[in-house]
Amino acid sequence: MSVAFWDDPATVQRFAEREPDLRMVEHALRFATPSATRVLDLGCAGGRNTAWLAARGFDVHARDTSAAMIEATRAAVAPALGDAETRRRVVRGSMVDLEDFATGSLDLVLALGLYQNAETAAEWDAALDETARVLSRGGTVLVANFTPDTTPSEGRLTSVPGDPGRYSGFPSGRSTLYQGPELDVCFAKRGLVPWTPTRVVERPTETGRRVTANAHYVKR
Repeated sequence: MSVAFWDDPATVQRFAEREPDLRMVEHALRFATPSATRVLDLGCAGGRNTAWLAARGFDVHARDTSAAMIEATRAAVAPALGDAETRRRVVRGSMVDLEDFATGSLDLVLALGLYQNAETAAEWDAALDETARVLSRGGTVLVANFTPDTTPSEGRLTSVPGDPGRYSGFPSGRSTLYQGPELDVCFAKRGLVPWTPTRVVERPTETGRRVTANAHYVKR
């Protein structure tokens, strides 16, 4: 993954200015006691979802590999949590290493536009394994992952020979992309089944189209 792309000030600002994810908001409002609901915003980017959760009293934590994204998230969260608590909860880290979280300790993981950044099959498998490990039984993970039908602004995607699921063509680096049913299979192998049916959403961009598999899995 290209660190330079995610640390670019324009990229950070673009993500930080986005509204909270509507699926996340809808699901979070189901929890009667936010303070007893432990959430991990994995790949928190500019903090749009972390800040929303923190302001409403959720036991929220956030991780991202980009130092610039972490600083933006901390700035968004600090008004609700204070500087010291924000630095404890919002930490630079990888989706493949969640050792700070005990097995079965999380009620909800947000992984929106995250897993697709896996550059290898090993990284993809490790990320999904870690998510499944830290989720409690009955806990859920919200996923948004590009499909191979996406057309990036830089041109067409190219599949990596001999490496199914891997594609090049994004400025952020090599990606892992699956169609909706394939995504369901990947999570089912880890005991995570659809909470709601996985939907594919297509939106035009200025130079192409963004096709995303929106999934919501529960740990059985």
